[in-house]
Amino acid sequence: MRKTILISFAAAMALAATASAEVSVNVNIGMPAPQVVVSGPPTVVFETPPVFLSPSRLGFYIGVDVPYDIVFAADNYYIYYGNSWYRSRHYNGPWAGVRREHLPAAIRKHRVEYIRESRDHEYRSYREQREHYRGRHFRPEKERKEEWKDERRREKQEWKEEKRERKQRRHDHD
Repeated sequence: MRKTILISFAAAMALAATASAEVSVNVNIGMPAPQVVVSGPPTVVFETPPVFLSPSRLGFYIGVDVPYDIVFAADNYYIYYGNSWYRSRHYNGPWAGVRREHLPAAIRKHRVEYIRESRDHEYRSYREQREHYRGRHFRPEKERKEEWKDERRREKQEWKEEKRERKQRRHDHD
């Protein structure tokens, strides 16, 4: 008897679950129906090109001192906006949605919170050492990829020369 009641109860629950999955009731008395807003790609316009820094722990560039989470990787700009990622060839768009699995691996392997934390840490360093900042950075305004590479090569060469000079001075001092 007890077994029959349990089986009947389980069957009734299964039918109720099936029925509730197939039926939806919405009652609005005196209230307008809520509007569903589906947002498209963001309209982001930077009046001046943002500065991009490259924290070594991330492996890509991050826009700083801007109200958006914008990064530059694999010759594209990516913006995290409204819990979604968007891609563009230019920092002002037009933006097209991109699924997380189609992001460059360097971006995909980090949580957005970690990217923001790294950006803020690197930006503090940049602000404090503005004239002597040694990290990789660029402003997309007039520069091209080859120019960035050339500038980075020159910076590396200067850094190596300064390092050699310091080492020589220490050696001469001893």
